[in-house]
Amino acid sequence: MTVPERRATQSLAAIFALRMLGLFLVLPVFMLEAARYPGGDDPALIGLAMGIYGLTQAVMQVPLGLASDRIGRKKVIVWGLVVFALGSVAAALAGSVHMLVVGRALQGAGAVSAAVTALLADLTRDIVRTKAMAAVGISIAGMFALSLVAAPPLAGAIHLSGLFWLTALLAIGGILVVLRWTPDEPRRHADQPLGRLQDVWLHPHLWRLDLGVFVLHTVQMAMWVVVPELLVQAGLVKARHWQLYLPAVLASFVMMGGLFALERRGYLRAVLRAGIALLLLVQFALMLIAPNAPGLWTLGWVMFFFFVAFNLIEASQPSLISRLAPANARGAALGVYNTLQSLGLFAGGALGGWLFKLGGPAAVLSGTSVLVALWLLLGWAQPMPETLRPRA
Repeated sequence: MTVPERRATQSLAAIFALRMLGLFLVLPVFMLEAARYPGGDDPALIGLAMGIYGLTQAVMQVPLGLASDRIGRKKVIVWGLVVFALGSVAAALAGSVHMLVVGRALQGAGAVSAAVTALLADLTRDIVRTKAMAAVGISIAGMFALSLVAAPPLAGAIHLSGLFWLTALLAIGGILVVLRWTPDEPRRHADQPLGRLQDVWLHPHLWRLDLGVFVLHTVQMAMWVVVPELLVQAGLVKARHWQLYLPAVLASFVMMGGLFALERRGYLRAVLRAGIALLLLVQFALMLIAPNAPGLWTLGWVMFFFFVAFNLIEASQPSLISRLAPANARGAALGVYNTLQSLGLFAGGALGGWLFKLGGPAAVLSGTSVLVALWLLLGWAQPMPETLRPRA
């Protein structure tokens, strides 16, 4: 990477990291902590509160992606982080699960993922873009690992409301990064024709990637309705869940070097297929072992393979979107992509809570297995850019 590309990658990864740390801090403890609020005796309502963020984010991703194509990425990012901070404050002041739903919904309205990813694509060359996207993915995974360590003791000390106050401060930190560190964006947005949704919504090269990110994040959220309780049943108290998650996340980072080597040789589609297949195996494994009270070593290996699959997919798909989308509609294409990601977050929380209420862990994991199997079938023929086809 050139010096400007490194600066762009580092600053935008930092923005993602600050924002996602705020989100991830509540994820490992949300189901347990929200149960203490009025209305917390309804798992479906708690699942809605956990997932509603994704629904409102889905509504706003495309409009803000289109706006970033026209008025500029950095303006959209700053205002989106302001809204996200206000939603965090509302959640911190919530006195019931119903008010948590309101605060989480407002958080989701600050949907900046498409604008951040589009800006990263604007500021990096094709040859290093997957590496840049992977750096963002690693920063997100790193924040997830940090949240697993920090969330239980923080929740014990400052409770769920305190975690939301901390989330608001992290959003303000993200605004400062945009204004003081992030490089200037290309000055072409106001001079180019605005991308149209019909150019990207059912684009023959993009729809499988959009479907894939929906399934990936549906599965991720639904799993976290089940996994914390499995760990408790295995004898690992809530405050020590990080002792399993953290090694699994860090070990999965080792696999990222292989992704770059395979991409350079034109095998990114094979990596994507392998990641989806591995995710399917993880769901099958959890479905089979959940009724039999699995031990910590078994759960640790399963979670390691989940994070390997998740990181491989998260790094490769946004890079492909940025390369396959029409040049004047990159923000719109990433807006659609992040809309489906957000819908997946909503669907995973809401569907996971509902299925858990109906049939327990088996019902949740059966549903996620079916979703990933359909994704593998439909996504098998994902087109690749010419530069990413295998060399003779």
